[in-house]
Order: sequence, then structure tokens, then C-alpha cells
Amino acid sequence: MSAAFAADTAPSVKISGFGTGALTFTDTDQAQFARPNQATGAKKSPRTGIDSNLGLQASTDINSWLSATAQGLVRKDGEEGFGAELAWAFVKAKVSDNVSIRVGRVGLPVFMISDYRNVGYANTMLRPPSDMYSQVPFDNIDGVDGSFQHSFGDTTLTAQLAYGKTEATLAAGSGVLVTLDAKDLLALNLVAEHGPLIVRIGRADAKATIADSVSLNTLVGGLRATGAGYGFSQLAPLANELSVDDKKVSFTSAGAILDWNNVLVQTEIGKRKTDSYINDTTAWYVMGGYRFGKFLPYISHSKLKADNIVANTVPASCPAGYPAACTPTLRALSAGVTRLTTTGTQGQQSTDTIGLRWDFHTSAALKVQIDRIKPKNGQGLLLQPAAGFTGPVTVGAVAVDFVF
Repeated sequence: MSAAFAADTAPSVKISGFGTGALTFTDTDQAQFARPNQATGAKKSPRTGIDSNLGLQASTDINSWLSATAQGLVRKDGEEGFGAELAWAFVKAKVSDNVSIRVGRVGLPVFMISDYRNVGYANTMLRPPSDMYSQVPFDNIDGVDGSFQHSFGDTTLTAQLAYGKTEATLAAGSGVLVTLDAKDLLALNLVAEHGPLIVRIGRADAKATIADSVSLNTLVGGLRATGAGYGFSQLAPLANELSVDDKKVSFTSAGAILDWNNVLVQTEIGKRKTDSYINDTTAWYVMGGYRFGKFLPYISHSKLKADNIVANTVPASCPAGYPAACTPTLRALSAGVTRLTTTGTQGQQSTDTIGLRWDFHTSAALKVQIDRIKPKNGQGLLLQPAAGFTGPVTVGAVAVDFVF
């Protein structure tokens, strides 16, 4: 009888999941298209790893005010091939009808769709616009967040404050990975819902460090040593400006979603600022669609631009009478500074998108999407470009999103 009683009173566990199976391809072999943080991408031959993922979530109510949630995610990220990660793992306390607190690993609230950015079925487009979402490489934080929600007539306001730390593995070239750490991360997210309209604004601040980048450490060390050895006083300040060692970073964003009758409009704008070689950027997108029964065609335009790039103050050559190795050393350092501040996730570009979503099942949707990416001043966000590559590139993808 005691065993039966224990079984009846034990918390039940709810299992749910989501996933996307996709093929992604481009019209060129001169560069690769990938999502932010991915090490390699797609070319002319279709690949499954760019837009495919699988997530599993378990949640349980411990009692009337305490619950626990964990979410695992399999996807292709910074490392080559698919990898598994613990996306969420938190305990939630319902303090009152309006206030809740979560402790553990929670989603980082910096975008309009932060909580479901990896759930393809919950999003209209096949993937979040890379021009916007490449600005922040973090999906979650380890720490604590609190939410307050209150209704004023027909309008519901939600305020969320999060604090913690996080890290992301970034691809820094062919087979090269670095870790971006963020500590003292404080994020504020404000959301207002009124009928078919949702509006949000947010701000996140942190201290960022990249300690394991061999190329960055070599460049910074070379600038300091060359400046001291040859008497170029501007090189040490340049090294300090490029380094990512406990540097301030911030991200400010705003967005809105209008889902009215058959009309759907979604837009976001975000601005990143850092005190390092990572460029200050502004990005935005606008997406519009219209439902015809189970079909939803949509179009989108997005743009990513650099607001501030660290000035390359390395002299072009050494004055007469300097050692023979001086000028080649300066040229190598100058090339390193230029490469660091203009390639990888430092790129600028715009993207025009057209797509179609078909909800052929109550828990599954088929999507077809075509993107036309136009890099600016180089490779944009595209990977491993051939010499002289300037774009543009057309990207095609077919995906099936599902939930269970």
C-alpha cells in the first residue's frame, strides 16, 4: 500500500520535443553558407547539417509552486559535425500569480524569439535572420532570472531581469575553435502584449574574454613587442584596443510582431557595442506574410552593418636605417589586424528572403526558403571564401519542422 501511495504522489514528468530536418544548398562553391557559430557550411551540394536539429524537453511540477525543466539539443554548432548540449536546466519558483524566479541554465532574453529560436515549428521563417542574430552568439546563461507580469486592461506587461555567466564556442577558421566567455551578464527584457500586437525592448551588458585564441594572442603580443622593440608608440594602444580581456560588451534591441487576421509582420533592430576588436554593429530585419488557409508565403529583408571598426594604425613601412626585418614585420602585423577586423563574424551584408510555410499537419510544417545574400567589402558572414570572392550568393533550403 505504501508503494502505491508513493507512486500516486510522485511528481509526473512531461516529455516533449521538437526538431527540423532540412537540406540546404547554394549556387556557388566559392564560399560556404552557415548559421552563426557553425564551423563549416553548405555549397552547391545539399547538406543536412546547416538547418537541422533535434530537441528534447522534460519538465515536472515538484509541488504547487516549484517546478523543474531540462532541455537537450542536438545540432551542428562551433564544432564540426553534430553535437549535443544542455540548452536549459532550471528550477522555477512561482512566488505569486505575477512573480516567478528561475535558477540554473535559462534562455538569454536578448531577441524577440529568444525562448524559441531553435524551435523551427514556432517560427514563420525557416531560420532566424543571420544578419540580426549573428550579433550575439549566446543562447543561454547560467544564473538566475526573475519575471513580473501584470495586466492593465487589455494590455499585458512582462518584465524579466537575468544575471549570470555564459560561454560560446566560435569557429575562428578552418578547424580552429575559440571560447568567448561572458561574465557579470545582466539582461533586461520588457514585453507588452495587446491583442494581435507584441512589442519588446531589451538590453544586455557583460564583460567578455577570449583567452584561448592563438592567432589573437600572437597578434596582440607581436604588436606590443614590435612597438617596444622598434619604438612605434601607437602599437601598444592598438594591441590593447584589439584584445578581448574582460572587455565591456552591450547589446540593445527592440522588436514587434503583429499577427492580425491573416496578416503577419515581424521586425527587430539591434545594436552591439564592444571595447575590443569585435566590431560595433547595427542590424535589422522586416518580415511580412499573409495566410491563405494552411499556406503562409512571406518575404523579408535584413541588413548588418559595422558602426565602428578598430583603426589599423600599423605603419606601412619603417624609416630608413631600421633593421631589414622591420618592414616585413609591420606588413605581417598590418595584414593580421585587417583580417581580424573584417572576416568571420565581422562581416557586413544584406539579405533578401522569400519563403513559403505549409502547415500540412497539426504538429508539422513544410518550409521552402530562398535567400539572396549580398556581402559588403568582402565575404560578409560567409565562410572560407575563395580568393577574390565578393558574392552575391543564393541560398536555398527545404525543411520539415515538427513538435511532439
